Amino acid sequence: MQYDFSGQRVIVTGAAHGFGRAIAQAFAGLGAAVWACDILNDEVRETCSLVKGAGGLCEARTVNVRKRAEVQDFVSEVSSDGKPVQVLVNNAGGVLGQVGRPLEEIDGKDWDSVLEVNLRAVFWMSQAVTPGMKRAGYGRIVNISSGAGLRPSMTGVQAYAAAKAAQIHLTRQLAWELGPWGITVNNIAPGFVRSNPTSEKQWHDMGAKGQRALIDSLALRRLGSPADIAHGVVFLASEHAGWVTGQVLPIDGGRL
Repeated sequence: MQYDFSGQRVIVTGAAHGFGRAIAQAFAGLGAAVWACDILNDEVRETCSLVKGAGGLCEARTVNVRKRAEVQDFVSEVSSDGKPVQVLVNNAGGVLGQVGRPLEEIDGKDWDSVLEVNLRAVFWMSQAVTPGMKRAGYGRIVNISSGAGLRPSMTGVQAYAAAKAAQIHLTRQLAWELGPWGITVNNIAPGFVRSNPTSEKQWHDMGAKGQRALIDSLALRRLGSPADIAHGVVFLASEHAGWVTGQVLPIDGGRL
């Protein structure tokens, strides 16, 4: 089974590091023209430099995906020559620096900020690329949720768990709505991966005993990598997954 995305235009959100960077590199390595965006300007441009250094095609933009106007402007730029986006990967998300606290301590700002980046941004981006995909009669949308959307979250952040669970159902809803136009919408639920500063801190805070317990809860008895997530995204965006939509693929080492 071979993948070829030559001539395809791919948007990857949250591409500054971790999953997003690995996904951008994977698509570019398979011939796609990647448009990487993130709120972290220097880091997303570093991603683009790494892609170009490996011979790939990439453009980087600083975009706050929580803001609908910025999302629409970005997608308009990507498709300014009339060619639609073929693949959208909604990877941006996270706990925004929040840590687990009792629910009675959570205020509206904390709650809303996490839902905005993990749920609302997915809707805004999907909404923005849909007209072009409908005109083309083709499209692939892959959303990156989390094991936190399938079971209680290791982060202890209630808004994060709720947003990822909602994102999974939004995936199913959009799959049903967009299917008649040849657009597939799928979801990947990664397990714990040491992929960014937040996950590195989580890993450190677990201590040796917690780290061992986490690894022992995985059928494969090892942690994964950002590349493992990127491989799943590439499959769901490919022609080989042309009859797959509305699905959630856990990539978690066999979490028991």
